[in-house]
Amino acid sequence: MPTAVLVPVSEYLEQTYNPDCEYIEGILQERNVGEISHSDAQSAVNAYARYQIQGFWSGVEVRVQIKADRFRIPDVTVVRGGKPTGRIITAPPEVVVEVLSPDDRAVDIIDKIDDYLAFGIPCVWVIDPDKRRAWIHTIEGAREAKDGFLRNPAGDLTVPLSAIFTDLI
Repeated sequence: MPTAVLVPVSEYLEQTYNPDCEYIEGILQERNVGEISHSDAQSAVNAYARYQIQGFWSGVEVRVQIKADRFRIPDVTVVRGGKPTGRIITAPPEVVVEVLSPDDRAVDIIDKIDDYLAFGIPCVWVIDPDKRRAWIHTIEGAREAKDGFLRNPAGDLTVPLSAIFTDLI
């Protein structure tokens, strides 16, 4: 079994990876970058959050520093207020979104959700574009968005699934 080479945080932050990698305690982790359905869902959430909801900024594949030696790259990050300053997000955003790809493993997604919630992010939305289903994860637990809406716990950020899965309209 090959041994992972530890990379200093400073090197990770100075490098450009294509596609970008997550950084977990010195180890670079490649991400599944998705396919057309992944891109459609990611783009739809970002566009809806950015242009249809007031008081929030959203971006795709932005580095979020969870801890000093841990950086995640959610598919979509939604921040309360205006555009963040700096190159990366260092304070908990309001919501992060993970869009599932066919190669994603459940244990990897659970690890990401745990990281996000432990960092203080109030809500993680997980979207399966192929099955056209979505879940809302909070510190209290997880539930499927069976009512057709993804919401944050504060109730001031709502994205209808019909805006994500446009072929359902």
